[in-house]
Amino acid sequence: MRTHVAAVAAVLGLAVGLSACETATPYQPLRKGSAEAGGFTDQKQDDNHYRVTFAGNSLTSRDKVETYLLYRSAELTVSQGFDWFETVDRHTERDRRTYVDPGFGPYGYWHPYWRYYGGGFGWRAWGPYWGDPFSATETVQKFEASQDIVLHHGPKPADNPRALDAREVMTNLGPKIQLPRK
Repeated sequence: MRTHVAAVAAVLGLAVGLSACETATPYQPLRKGSAEAGGFTDQKQDDNHYRVTFAGNSLTSRDKVETYLLYRSAELTVSQGFDWFETVDRHTERDRRTYVDPGFGPYGYWHPYWRYYGGGFGWRAWGPYWGDPFSATETVQKFEASQDIVLHHGPKPADNPRALDAREVMTNLGPKIQLPRK
């Protein structure tokens, strides 16, 4: 029994240790081979039309992905010499997957299977896919948001709910932006 408890404690300790290494996607350009998955991209469609995208990893919330998308849109607007932007089209997609990991038990990936007679319950079974303390089921979800924007000069029109002042967005969202660790 003590060996079983020690094995469970070791597996839980390893899982906690490994999960501490991974963090939510910081505000960064999307680069293949980057140490931290995810980031933003922007694609110029014509002189003042862009498609902006932000993809997060499994630890990045939908709210953070959409905040980073909005901040990137404002940052792009200012860097291109414009004052405000208008959102033409916007989408947020969720990729959700569930994984069943039979785990690495005390016998490696081989798991024992027993049939036994339970008094009053008849024959019962124990195996790796039911009742196994080393099995784990995990649901992972990732969010990716994109929007098409039109960049404009001059003061933002007050009657357009899709129009945002780029500098004001950057001022308001700036404190929420987490840059990558160096």
